[in-house]
Amino acid sequence: MKKFYSLLLVLGLSLVLAACGSSEDADSADGNSGEGGGETPDTLVMGFVPSQDSDTIADTVKPLADQLSEVLGMPVEGKVMVDYNSLVEAMGANQVQIGFIPAFGYVLANEQYGVEVILKSERYGSGTYKAQYVVRADSGIESLEDLEGKVWAFADKGSTSGYLFPANQLMQKFGYDTAAELETDFFSGVQQAGGHDTAAIAVYEGDADVATTFDDVRTELEEEYPDVMEKLKVIGYSDDIPNDTISVTKELDDELVKKIKEAFLGFNENEEMIKIMNEVYNWDAIIEASDEEYQVVKDTYKKFKDNIEL
Repeated sequence: MKKFYSLLLVLGLSLVLAACGSSEDADSADGNSGEGGGETPDTLVMGFVPSQDSDTIADTVKPLADQLSEVLGMPVEGKVMVDYNSLVEAMGANQVQIGFIPAFGYVLANEQYGVEVILKSERYGSGTYKAQYVVRADSGIESLEDLEGKVWAFADKGSTSGYLFPANQLMQKFGYDTAAELETDFFSGVQQAGGHDTAAIAVYEGDADVATTFDDVRTELEEEYPDVMEKLKVIGYSDDIPNDTISVTKELDDELVKKIKEAFLGFNENEEMIKIMNEVYNWDAIIEASDEEYQVVKDTYKKFKDNIEL
């Protein structure tokens, strides 16, 4: 009887070990474990959010995805998201591995899901930019003080230059404790326009009094609105904001992240790729970035964390 139980024990142990071995072999066969210990997905997904109201961004970024696929030797897909928050959530769920996200979106993604910045944009030779306040030239609005009682248009509340930095600046300047108070007590109304260009158009067409946008959104509207530079004027700017990021999910294999970073930096030598980045986000070049550069945004977010409903 003892021999019988011993035999059962040996057989049971053998089955367990065999099952573990099969599981490890299956994982290896799936190609999900990279040299750096992280994940190498079958297809890399890049997430984009239009900074302008564009129906063609998916077609525009396809050559970028194709080129990255060729350099990395693996399938890469470009995916257009509804807004910044949906992109952050998609990265948190690991449905998107590479995100083109602005500073505030990066801070949210980093805090909530451990998303890591690897690169950022360069515009006009700078790694930072400002938000601007745009009003109609014939409105009689000359200063930030004149905005009281007016209608404010912005892209969405996940936009760094469209909402977060201007809201912070106005709260400090006029003594409001929360963004909600600013919206209801200082302004007579607010409009979430969905894009920087549509926010500016709302002012152009008289549906809003002021729009907060990236600097300078008007240049993107000149083809459709030739007189926009004359009809709209800028009455102020925010503090410096670190430029938009290329960020990756924490699950990605370290070696793959390194290759992704090198591939994007290599695009600086590819005129077609930089042209695409300029068409999509007005990027002139791609430069290295670190988490420390976004501390100013993190500090601002801490103040707003309990007061901004995203």
